[in-house]
Amino acid sequence: MSAPALPSGATVAVIGAGTMGAGIAHVAARAGHPVLLLDSQPGATARGLAAIRKDLDALVSRGRLEAAEADAIHARVQPVEAVAALAPAALVVEAVVEDLAVKTALLQSVEAVVGEDALIATNTSSLSVTAIARALRRPGRCLGLHFFNPAPRMALVEVVTGLVTDAAVAAAGEATMRAWGKTPVQARSTPGFIVNRVARPYYGEALRLLLERAAGPAAIDALLRDCGGFPMGPFELMDLIGIDVNLMVSRSVFEQMGHDRRYAPSVIQQELVDAGRLGRKSGRGFHDYAPGAARQGVDLPPAGEAAARVKAVGGLRTAEPLVARLQAAGIAVMRAPADISRHLEIGTARLSKTDGRTATRRAAEDRHADTVLFDLALDYAAAPRLGLARADSCSQAAWDGVVATLQKAGFRITALDDVAGMAVMRAVVTLANEASDALVQGVASAADIETAMKLGTGYPLGPLGWADRLGAEHVAGVLDNLRTHYGEERYRLSPGLARRRINGERFLD
Repeated sequence: MSAPALPSGATVAVIGAGTMGAGIAHVAARAGHPVLLLDSQPGATARGLAAIRKDLDALVSRGRLEAAEADAIHARVQPVEAVAALAPAALVVEAVVEDLAVKTALLQSVEAVVGEDALIATNTSSLSVTAIARALRRPGRCLGLHFFNPAPRMALVEVVTGLVTDAAVAAAGEATMRAWGKTPVQARSTPGFIVNRVARPYYGEALRLLLERAAGPAAIDALLRDCGGFPMGPFELMDLIGIDVNLMVSRSVFEQMGHDRRYAPSVIQQELVDAGRLGRKSGRGFHDYAPGAARQGVDLPPAGEAAARVKAVGGLRTAEPLVARLQAAGIAVMRAPADISRHLEIGTARLSKTDGRTATRRAAEDRHADTVLFDLALDYAAAPRLGLARADSCSQAAWDGVVATLQKAGFRITALDDVAGMAVMRAVVTLANEASDALVQGVASAADIETAMKLGTGYPLGPLGWADRLGAEHVAGVLDNLRTHYGEERYRLSPGLARRRINGERFLD
């Protein structure tokens, strides 16, 4: 259903003048709306107005806004002191504390003063829009407008419909967000909506690797950034968000999902919160932000002499650029057909891409002691780093030969202990699996899931795009191997992936 956006002259009210509320007020005012800004905390609206002024001045200083326009935008935001003053609003957006009782009580008081046609929106990131709307006399006018921080700069808005949200209300919310210059995606009110649900494995699998002592936070961050193409590693991202905030969202999704172990919070996060190590805001989290603090090394030192020639057995598919990099480094590459395995032979070592089995298991099953695995990369032709893991049976000489050869091809090497699925592959397949479940369960369309994950998190590919690139058969196979290794439902295969594994269809066609 299509619906017109709110006219630019319609009054918008924002309740909560903190970082998010002030940001939403800025966006609405810049779209031409008179804005009423309310906060019950003394001095909060003044601080919110000052934050808006600071953002506008920054835009002026960068030449992106005229000074007179900045003054006009700021003047459109007017502080008010009571809910009764919000009566003229055609749209009310609350951005207060994530507490269901607080939000429902507030919106009940709002509904008592605004007009019958006014839209009432919550900016909740983790609470049920259906539960919030239930407290209203007319629940159909309530929807979620989930902005991302900082609201003036982040393009994404999740337009969230509760069970009884009127279709026309959701359509009006979407049209209004487009008129405000945002990119809206439609999401059903389920735990975490799109981004906060689908992104859980990015944190959860990294925490699991850390718990298993596969590598330190700096090494895992480096692999996800340099190999996976993610803008930030999971640990530096949790430090930026706040470990306490990330833990709160993890708990909320876990509880709302019926304590499904796939979403279980990590004891590591709880330990850090108990110690007051909350990330950047406290000066220390997974990383130490004190001036001059030592950073963990993540690169293996030069390993010695590289191989003069290697053998490529079968095509390496997405990893085929490895061959070109070896050849560009002056290493001769001989080709041989594959029977089952696709790999590189470097001296006595067999180098293969991870498929979710450990190197030790593959060495035993393939009867090849000197087995080394490499991790997934977004682009093997350009990746500056590669993650490696070796079987327990692999000799030091064979390992050193692989490391030296790949270093000669221009890779910085980060070693992982022999864990199933390694780091990047594990993150990608679990993200794809979660996105597939969200699609199967009708949380959002495939296109909106992709848009939300790329705009909301900065992922280089959306999870379904990754699945299409690797192929459903490959993604499903890695997940099967992870489930066999751990014996846990955590890695159960999404029905959507299972179907595409059989029928060969893509998610985004």
